[in-house]
Amino acid sequence: MTTLHRRQFLLGSAAALAAGAISPAFAADTKLRLLFWGGKARADRTFAATDLFSKANPGVTIDGEFMAFQDYWAKLGTQTAGGNAPDIIQMDYRYIVEYAIRNGIAPLDEFVGGALQLDDFDKDQLDGGKVDGKLYGISLGANSVALMVNEAAFKEAGIESPGRDLSYEDLPALAAKFNAANKRSGMKLFQDGSGVEPALENWLRQRGKALYTADGKAAFDGQDMTDWFKLWADLRAADVIVSAEDQALDATDAIENTMITLGKATTTFANSNQLIAFQAVNKDPLTMTNFPRIKPGSGGGHYRKPSMFFSIGGTSANKELSAKFINFFISDPEAAKALGVERGIPCKASTREVVAPTLDAQSKIALEFVSNLGDLLGALPPAPPANAGEVSTQLRTTSQEVAFGQTSPEDAGPAFFDQASATLARAKKG
Repeated sequence: MTTLHRRQFLLGSAAALAAGAISPAFAADTKLRLLFWGGKARADRTFAATDLFSKANPGVTIDGEFMAFQDYWAKLGTQTAGGNAPDIIQMDYRYIVEYAIRNGIAPLDEFVGGALQLDDFDKDQLDGGKVDGKLYGISLGANSVALMVNEAAFKEAGIESPGRDLSYEDLPALAAKFNAANKRSGMKLFQDGSGVEPALENWLRQRGKALYTADGKAAFDGQDMTDWFKLWADLRAADVIVSAEDQALDATDAIENTMITLGKATTTFANSNQLIAFQAVNKDPLTMTNFPRIKPGSGGGHYRKPSMFFSIGGTSANKELSAKFINFFISDPEAAKALGVERGIPCKASTREVVAPTLDAQSKIALEFVSNLGDLLGALPPAPPANAGEVSTQLRTTSQEVAFGQTSPEDAGPAFFDQASATLARAKKG
């Protein structure tokens, strides 16, 4: 597990006059703990912003810690259960309900209009951070699921890289062309997406289904899951996707271990805001496109999702100061320039105006992608219920069992549905 800290030095008192300075009541050597997931590219941008906050607020330091997504939730869960949660917590849409109902994060409504200035904040992104009508998370950016694409691998093979019209039905023929002309040993067209929850959700939405209902039940059935596992089994048999052994290398959701970064596949399922981080660890030029359509001409699987939130730990002794930090993070012009769109498209109109002229090529691709989803765009689904994270882990496990031949799609589909339903029902009882 990769875990890194950032301990920052106190800076000169002259910076107290800078924008975002806090009242003297907080200026007594206060330390806020910040926990987030991500790689070095995100950490560099985050720490640039925390440097600016400390410069504007002498006496306040931010102790930042970051790690891979899969490792993050185990660490946060342990700290929260022990009453030692960070002051500022990076929170995901799939976990916000669970942490809110268990008081792992604090409601923020009392700070709105004071420490939190949200007048020009996008309403859909603000609503995305609410649980039972209370605000528990401030969205750090709007994004959408996206397919990372290695342009160089397609160019070398003399094949046009996938675009927005690509469908699952097109993949076997495209793979046959790529496999015949591929210049890179061991590289396949696609990763195995059978255990990727966002890929499943996107596919279900295109079928008129969803992952979860508004009251926290499964919005799919066993036959849907059989069809899903069968889709990927057929793609595996057609030599479209990586082997089960290769896909097992990507067990932590760390960008460094994804199939595109390891050179195992030309494409990887991800999120639009991650293009910057993917490019940082890939030598070949990358671009992105939408997830495949279920058939030519279908659409509606994507939506503008809060990429992640900042929440405040339920046991934090510095909630108001933490709220001021979050407001600085989403509003300060210099912080906005440092952060760019690595966490998604900024949700405040004033911040977008500051950021847009400063974007590099990769950031502009991300901005254009999220802004032009067209017929692919659908409504934001309800926040995932408590225990949704456990269901996601069950999906990964079941998909591996199918990939390694330990069970069949016909058996795995109903079994996964029953297991997921029981997990969700247990959460409602708790």
